[in-house]
Amino acid sequence: MTLGIIGGTSLLYCTLPALEKKTVATPYGPAEVMVGALAIMQRHQFGLPPHRINYRAQMSALALSGVDRIVTFGSVGSLKTAINPGTVIIPTDYLSLTDIPSFHDLAIEHVMPALDDEMIGRLSRALPEAVVGGTYAQTRGPRIETVAEVRGLAKVADVVGMTVASEATLARELDIPVAAVCTVDNYANGLSSEVLTYEHILATSKKYAQRTENIVESVIKEMR
Repeated sequence: MTLGIIGGTSLLYCTLPALEKKTVATPYGPAEVMVGALAIMQRHQFGLPPHRINYRAQMSALALSGVDRIVTFGSVGSLKTAINPGTVIIPTDYLSLTDIPSFHDLAIEHVMPALDDEMIGRLSRALPEAVVGGTYAQTRGPRIETVAEVRGLAKVADVVGMTVASEATLARELDIPVAAVCTVDNYANGLSSEVLTYEHILATSKKYAQRTENIVESVIKEMR
């Protein structure tokens, strides 16, 4: 049994467990996975921005590496003024405003999307400081959401990112239980006077690097 962890911007400045990096050949292209007692996938490998990530290759590579449960980490923007930057959220649902990739290109299959309740419970025990509950909204990227989009999303979701919904849906298609840990790195566009840039998001990730390392360690200890 192998735990898989997917990380992006929030893990860029973290010291992760020492694992062997392998390039896994899949029917959808190659993907790099760091493997050992667990498997870690950096989603922005090969320098690809969110809208060009080969999700099918990455999720296939995790499955071929023996992963049987996945925790995906997402750097997100807050859609609610009450959810401050620095908050850690374990969402219980998600939605997407963009196309979700699928393994079922040649057959009619209807997969019931869901974040795994049992894994959410275990994450809540591992991260007692986290807010459990809320909805993750996915947009396409690489651009930041408009003010109008943020206002609309805030009616149905709590945080916004560009990756987790795609990964969660593909995991379900592979019958791999999945849950998410979201680190709130900024307010979404229009919720504060701060001008939101990618550089700002990177700076926030760097600021919270030690905390994120602690979160990853707690998750690994609980979920392995």
